[in-house]
Amino acid sequence: MKRVLSGILLLAFAAISPAYAADHLVTVTGEATVSVAPDTSIIRIGVTSLGKTAREASDANARQMTSVLAAIKDSGIADKDVQTSQLSLQPQYDPNRPGTAHLTGFQVTNRVSVKIHDIGKLPAILDHAIAAGANEMSGIEFLVSDQSKLLDQVRDEAITDAHRKAEIYAKAAGAKVGRAVAISEGGASPPQPIAMQAMRAGGVPVAPGEQTLRAQVTVSYELMQ
Repeated sequence: MKRVLSGILLLAFAAISPAYAADHLVTVTGEATVSVAPDTSIIRIGVTSLGKTAREASDANARQMTSVLAAIKDSGIADKDVQTSQLSLQPQYDPNRPGTAHLTGFQVTNRVSVKIHDIGKLPAILDHAIAAGANEMSGIEFLVSDQSKLLDQVRDEAITDAHRKAEIYAKAAGAKVGRAVAISEGGASPPQPIAMQAMRAGGVPVAPGEQTLRAQVTVSYELMQ
């Protein structure tokens, strides 16, 4: 009879232990940030040409774009870092003529994405491309190439921050911080690309600046007496 009673008590304790443990937790949010200078850039640059016929517009665009690509590659950009991002042919109509649409010609746009691993070369590459005939650009992005390693560093610092906060609360409550029983991430984010629209020949202004990388974690710790 005693053995049966002991077994029942053990089962009852096991059943209520999770609820009991849940009442002896401290849950905090840890945060960390780091500012980092971009080391890679991506430009989207190209040529837009007009012609009375589709063939005329296409031939003019091809000639001009060939010169632009040669200038980009002569600047030291590898073939693998140059990729066509847009190629379009669009008819053009006279917007001021009433009635039936009147075809005035065709517009051809050829744009490439260029990845530049040395930001210091960016102004010169833009100058060369513009001088070779590039007449339109959709923007510039500044990126951090080794984001994973930096994010891991920030995550580690966010956990440290969470533990520091837990110790403050535990001390105020007359307890000690035990093991972590739950961790969730919410808010870790890589540097966001910076878009730039301005472009001018004869010395393109470029300001990569710094980007902020953030991590946020919510951690639940056991409280020990």
